[in-house]
Amino acid sequence: MDSSTNESEPSIVTYDKSNPFSAVLLKKFDLNGTGSAKETIHAEISLDGSGLDYEPGDALGVFAENAPDLIEAFLQESELDGQKVSHGDEIDLPILDVLKTRVDLRVVTKLVLSKYAKLSGHDDLLEKTADREWVSEYTWGRDWVDVLKDYPLTGCSASDFIGILRPLSPRLYSIASSLKAHPNEVHLTVASVRYEAFGRSKKGVCSTFIADMWDEGEKAPIYFHNNKNFKLPKDGSLPVIMVGPGTGIAPFRAFLEERAADGSSGKNWLFFGDQHAATDYLYQSDWETYQKNGVLDRVDLAFSRDQDFKIYVQDRLRENAKDIYAWLEEGAYFYVCGDASRMAKDVHQALHDIVAEQGGMNEDEAAAYVKALQKEKRYARDVY
Repeated sequence: MDSSTNESEPSIVTYDKSNPFSAVLLKKFDLNGTGSAKETIHAEISLDGSGLDYEPGDALGVFAENAPDLIEAFLQESELDGQKVSHGDEIDLPILDVLKTRVDLRVVTKLVLSKYAKLSGHDDLLEKTADREWVSEYTWGRDWVDVLKDYPLTGCSASDFIGILRPLSPRLYSIASSLKAHPNEVHLTVASVRYEAFGRSKKGVCSTFIADMWDEGEKAPIYFHNNKNFKLPKDGSLPVIMVGPGTGIAPFRAFLEERAADGSSGKNWLFFGDQHAATDYLYQSDWETYQKNGVLDRVDLAFSRDQDFKIYVQDRLRENAKDIYAWLEEGAYFYVCGDASRMAKDVHQALHDIVAEQGGMNEDEAAAYVKALQKEKRYARDVY
């Protein structure tokens, strides 16, 4: 009997959200020019040894660490420095380790705030947390350091307090690369969030982890999130219209890299906007190269602060209403990525108005046309 038949097959490790891959950051740099009000990081991450793959339109989850200055301020305000705590099923953990990667010190929610009020005996706070509007206003821009300044930690153990805080969850970012163009790599386009509030400097947990803390050559846990509703058409001959101001440009860099690698014959039209052309035209050289080699047929730009009146991508859409409708009638796919609160709504309204005007339709007919585009997955949004 061959003894080799008893040998177990090596198991293949599957990396996902519950078992993330520890990936090396290969390169990062600021896409914005000197003098810009923004900092947008282009990050290139190695997938070497992971066996992972992805498609344009998917997202990457990044597990961040809390910033050292936030942890220091939290420990100072809570007076918990040097303590050991229980967290989950584990006991006697150094509090510093738990604060670094396990709990969210930045986001304050109604649920956790009311739990904290009960735990620390702040009856006045507990009463206020019953008012949803008050909570929404109070928590806006505040983190747990701010809460502890207003309502000091009393009457409970360190473990009990740490135990009610939300887990530090990964953040998802639209992928800005195609595997066909960058084998064994994934790229991100990340806007660093930094602002002043309540007398302290604040920053986005993951965006500034990538910008400030994740150094080239160092590792961080990642995983892929499939976005099945934001994909290129299977038929490469179909036209594509892409609307992506700011970091909303990310998936369209991936789309164009993929279409170029596949030799897709379909026309490509990009709408991009930001503040200033001189400092905020993200991936400008990429788009110029694609225009020269015929991959990118049209580019329309909206730099809002380069003139006395503000111009946005939805304004450029309206200016090109006739051609947009003609492309849609040819079977074009229409994609939007970026800010959900205003831009996506304004672009949706512009699309609706273009269809009504150019198609000679009334409100209901135009709404039905746009709804049909969505049903056919020819109008897709990746908004946040």
